[in-house]
Amino acid sequence: YPFAAAAVWINLFMLSLLASWTGLPVLAPLRAAGAALVLGVPAAWASGRWIRGLMDRARPRG
Repeated sequence: YPFAAAAVWINLFMLSLLASWTGLPVLAPLRAAGAALVLGVPAAWASGRWIRGLMDRARPRG
């Protein structure tokens, strides 16, 4: 979870910086961190399922 939440935090902040070119307001780093605390849970779950699928595919079939 900590790694997924940190990745969400960085991506949200960078996305808000890119979106500022279209006139949208820039998301403050603390506000992005708060959103990352919530959005980090589904991101961690999805990445865990993805890694589990890769591990299952890599398991030798006997």
